Amino acid sequence: MSLEKSDTPDGPPQPLLKSGVVFVATGAKYIACAEAAARSVRRHMPEVPIALFTNAGQLGVTLSEVFDPVIELESVHHRSKVDCLMNSPFEKTLFLDADIRVLEDVTELFDLLERFDMAMAHAHARNRDATRAVWTKALPDSFPQLNTGVVAVRRNAKTQALLQDWSDSYKTAGFRKDQVTLRELLWASDLRLATLPPEYNIRYPKNLWLWSKREARPRICHFRRYSFTKRSDWLMFLGKRIVGWPRRTAARLVRPQRNGDIS
Repeated sequence: MSLEKSDTPDGPPQPLLKSGVVFVATGAKYIACAEAAARSVRRHMPEVPIALFTNAGQLGVTLSEVFDPVIELESVHHRSKVDCLMNSPFEKTLFLDADIRVLEDVTELFDLLERFDMAMAHAHARNRDATRAVWTKALPDSFPQLNTGVVAVRRNAKTQALLQDWSDSYKTAGFRKDQVTLRELLWASDLRLATLPPEYNIRYPKNLWLWSKREARPRICHFRRYSFTKRSDWLMFLGKRIVGWPRRTAARLVRPQRNGDIS
C-alpha cells in the first residue's frame, strides 16, 4: 500500500505531533461513518487533533473540517488500518474504527501510554470461528484476541516493528480478520501491553441494557449499527440477523469451546 505523505522515504521527515486520534476510512460509505465518529471525538475532546487516512481524493469526496491532517492513500484494501498505524503522524496514537461513538473525554489513554506501549480491550464473541482461528500455533484461552477497533499505541522501535510485522503477516496469512495474527505477534513480543476495561470498547447495545450505576461509566461504544449511514440499511441487516439467529445459536452450542480447536 502506498501513502502520499511527506515522511515517506522519498521526502523529508515531518516532526511528529505529540498525540491524537487516527481514523482509517476508504469508500464513501465508511468515510461518512468516520466523520460521524470523529464528530463524537470532537464533542468531548475539542483540542485533540484527528487524522484521517483515506482515498477520499480519488473518489472526489469532500471532507469536513473535523479531520486535520488528512493523509491520502494511493491504494487500499479491506484492512488498510494494518498499514496506516505505523504511519501515524502522532507520537501517541488513539486509533478508532469508523463504527465508534466516543461518549466522554478519553484523553487519559494518552497518559496510559507513558507507562505502556499499547492498550486494547479483549475481543468479544470469543466462541466464533474467526475469533478462535489459529495462525501458527494454539495459544492459551486466557490470552484471547484483542479487538483492534480501539488501539492506543506509543511510537517506539518495538511498536513500529510489531506494526510492520502485523501488516506483513496480515497480507500473507490469509485471514480476513486482522486480529488473528496480531494475537500471536503480541504473545511473542515483550511489549508492555495494557488491557483496556470493557467500558472503553463496548461492542453490543445489549451490554448497556444491563449496565448499572455501579458500573464504570461507558466511554466508547463500538456498535455495528454505526457502520450504516442509512437507517433502512441497518434495519435490513438486522432483519437478516434475526432470521438466521436460531441456526447460528445451534451451531455455537455444538462447536468445541477451546480457542483454536476448530476441527
